[in-house]
Amino acid sequence: MNAQTARVAVPSPPALVREREQDIAILILNRPRASNSLSEALLGGLSDAFSEIAADKAIRAVILAANGPVFCAGHDLKELAARRSDADGGRGYFRHVMTICSAMMQQIVNLPQPVVAAVQGMASAAGCQLVASCDLAVASSAAKFATPGVDIGLFCSTPMVALSRNVARKHAMEMLLTGESVTAERAAAIGLINRTVKPGEERQAALALARQIASKSAFVLKIGKQAFYRQAELGLADAYRYAAEVMTENMMARDAEEGICAFIEKRDPSWEDR
Repeated sequence: MNAQTARVAVPSPPALVREREQDIAILILNRPRASNSLSEALLGGLSDAFSEIAADKAIRAVILAANGPVFCAGHDLKELAARRSDADGGRGYFRHVMTICSAMMQQIVNLPQPVVAAVQGMASAAGCQLVASCDLAVASSAAKFATPGVDIGLFCSTPMVALSRNVARKHAMEMLLTGESVTAERAAAIGLINRTVKPGEERQAALALARQIASKSAFVLKIGKQAFYRQAELGLADAYRYAAEVMTENMMARDAEEGICAFIEKRDPSWEDR
C-alpha cells in the first residue's frame, strides 16, 4: 500500500432531508453551515419533493422545517455572485434561479395538501418568502423575519409577491423598504405567521397542527385550499360566484354527505376522501 494515507471522499449531507410521520411528510432544509440558503440544488430538491407529495394520496399534510440556528437566509448569494463571470454577466443564470424559485413557491400554494412551516430562527429574503408561501406557520418566539435585500442593493421583489399576499400593504412595504427584521410576536400580529411557541417547541407544535388538519377529509382540504387561493385573486362578485359553484360541487361529494349525516347523528365521520 502506498505510504500516503488513502483519502476517502466523504459524501456531502443531503441539502434536503425527507421524513415521514404516519400520513404527514416532513421536509427539512439541511444546509445549516450555509444558513439553509436556497442553492440551485436545494430548490430542485424541494421542487422534486413537492411533485412527489402532490401525487401521493397517502400524505395528508406537510411540514417544512430546517436544521441549525437559521431557518433560511434566502438565495445562495455566493452561488449567484460566482456567475458574474459568465459571458452575459450572469443574467441567464440569475433568470433561471429566480424562475425555478418562483415555480417552487407556487408548488407550495398549488399543492393539494396543506403545508405548515416550523420556523426556529431567522427567515430572511427568499426564506421569508418561503414562510409566506406556506399555508400556515408556527414559529419559535426567538424567530425573526426580514426582507433585507434593500440593504445590499437587491430589492426583495420576488419575496414581495408572497409577503404582500399575507400582510397588509403598509406592513409589507415597511419590511421591504427598511430591510429591518420583525420579531415572531410582530410577525404573528401582522399575519405573517399563525402563532409563536417556546424555542425548541416549534416543530412539535407544527406537527400537532398538521395532525389536526390530517384528521379531515383530504378531498375537502384539497378543494378548499384551491378555492381559497383562487377566490382571493377575484373581485367580490366573481369570488362569490366561484365559491358558490365550489360549495355546490362539494355538497355532491361523498364525504360531505357523510360529514353532514355524522353531525346530525352525533357521531364521528368516516372519511373516504371522495
